[in-house]
Amino acid sequence: MKLAASLVFGVVLSSHAGATAPAGAHPARVRAAAAQAAKPEAPPAATSPALPPVTPPGATPPAPGPGELDTTTALPPPSSAAQQLYSSAQADLLQIRMLLKNGRTQSTVGSGFLVGTSNLVLTNYHVVSQMALDPEVYAGEYVDTNGEHGPVELLAVDVLHDLAVLRVNRNGTGFFIVPEKPVKLIQGQDLYSLGNPLDLGFAISEGAYNGVVSRSFYDQLIFSGPINSGMSGGPSVTSSGTVAGINVSKRRDGEAVSFLVPVGYAQELLRRVAKQRAAPKDFNPLIAEQLLAHQRAMVGRLLDSPLSIKNMGPYRVPVRESGQVRCWGRSNAMADVSFSSDTLNCAMESAIYVSDTQQTGQVAMSHQYLRSMSLHPLRFAALASSQFGLDRLGRTRDVRLTGPLCSERYVRTNNLPLRAVTCVRAYRKFPGLYNFTLLTASTDDAQASLQSRLDVSGVSYDNGMRVARAFLNALGRSGKLQ
Repeated sequence: MKLAASLVFGVVLSSHAGATAPAGAHPARVRAAAAQAAKPEAPPAATSPALPPVTPPGATPPAPGPGELDTTTALPPPSSAAQQLYSSAQADLLQIRMLLKNGRTQSTVGSGFLVGTSNLVLTNYHVVSQMALDPEVYAGEYVDTNGEHGPVELLAVDVLHDLAVLRVNRNGTGFFIVPEKPVKLIQGQDLYSLGNPLDLGFAISEGAYNGVVSRSFYDQLIFSGPINSGMSGGPSVTSSGTVAGINVSKRRDGEAVSFLVPVGYAQELLRRVAKQRAAPKDFNPLIAEQLLAHQRAMVGRLLDSPLSIKNMGPYRVPVRESGQVRCWGRSNAMADVSFSSDTLNCAMESAIYVSDTQQTGQVAMSHQYLRSMSLHPLRFAALASSQFGLDRLGRTRDVRLTGPLCSERYVRTNNLPLRAVTCVRAYRKFPGLYNFTLLTASTDDAQASLQSRLDVSGVSYDNGMRVARAFLNALGRSGKLQ
């Protein structure tokens, strides 16, 4: 393979001394990659900077404890139209609770609603994720507006669109209509969101439809109205009660900017439930299958055309700017320091929620151009080494991932000599999925350093290799030091 040496995987463990190769990391494939690395043609892969923090879905945090104050803005008083709508809908609204089986202690809460006159409930996947991932630890129950409660059975999940279908021991009145065809909405059309905000009680929120999110990998509707934590999984309906979407999240840095899962995805999931004979006994293989499908689409979209090249001083660096990936730059040019630093960061603005501690299906890349004409080369080398960040890889413990398996090599690509480190972590519950981190640092100048990083999460081994090779082979040097 021409570019096989672009990634080198050894059995040397970085950051976790004495650890063994990660479970599910396919040692045979790791050894094969190491053997391929002996070929001189392939440049090594580098690790990438940490992924930007992703706002978790605003759905299931615990209620405030004694003495705590919740600073979330209260929902405004409803209009007469909203009051009438809530009065008609309340019998089919449910709160969905996740409980520890040991002691039946409440863990998280969200919302849901009965579909038509059936005993099926629509909610968000992230509302029931604990039950899906760890059924031996968590169970679910519903509570209706009268305070009656009962068990829930998980029938299906759609992790990519954050949806789930439950079965309960009661039927709906038929108020919430899930249409067979997608709802056609008009910009500014009134919508009403229902749920149980902050575990305080059932409520209705008025707002308006304002288009489709353009920077999400999967379509989401913009709801210009408040959706508070605990309302996730509840319905957002037109004035006639037709479900337009399912509450999913909100922007924490905006005012009344919330998001809905389009009802079309819910229709597909309900059709899937109608065809299945029985509920799956283990949802982890199904979740893995959905995540693998996502990474195929994500990598395909990322690499469907060559990465764009930008200049940072004498260096050429790859980026990808698209509807899903945004890039930002900054510099310390105005700071009173003995070195200059220009930074370029690109990252996907959405991720796939797996659990409260794990989000995946993302790509991020960054470049930092350091230079100094005043620092002694030894001091500059110490500065560049401190910025490389190799010692920080794998520090964050995630029980859902194995420890990092890392390798290091010095290579040359496009007239640029590089130190390159690659680390891979395997998903414990989802065989075949990995997180790749690629770090590179130029070694061509005693008073300048280009440091680049690539992070790809939730990809197959082969696709992780593909993305890392494309990134590494685009790095280069084309001019003199500036």
